[in-house]
Amino acid sequence: MSLYSKILVPLDRSYSDAVILNHVRELADLTGASIVLIHVADGFVARNQERLNLGESQEMREDREYLEGLVARFSAEGYQAAYILEQGDPGRRILEVVKREGCDLIAMATHGHRFIADVVLGSVADKIRHDTDVPVLMVRAPKP
Repeated sequence: MSLYSKILVPLDRSYSDAVILNHVRELADLTGASIVLIHVADGFVARNQERLNLGESQEMREDREYLEGLVARFSAEGYQAAYILEQGDPGRRILEVVKREGCDLIAMATHGHRFIADVVLGSVADKIRHDTDVPVLMVRAPKP
């Protein structure tokens, strides 16, 4: 049995995605793990869609297209890949998906914010690393 069988990869549709996806390809090559890409839409519509009975926003449609494109690329390269588009608080939703999907590794890029930026922007990476029992691989993405 391999060390990892299902890797969850939180993406934020930024320059840092390519950094972590390159690492995940190598891990999947070594372990044979499947890859689950996740993006958590957290705009106004995404956070209030059910409560206010709103339709899918343009942002959410673009998120879905982005994830579908990545999964198609991974599949064409021979990897077993899927995606999940969630809505709401990114840290909380990622942790829920880890449990629900039975992922045994979280691989994510960080932007390298420091104290003030983390307080203002919040840190999804911090929440995940403090609130999960699943191993977390964090790769700091260089600034573009």
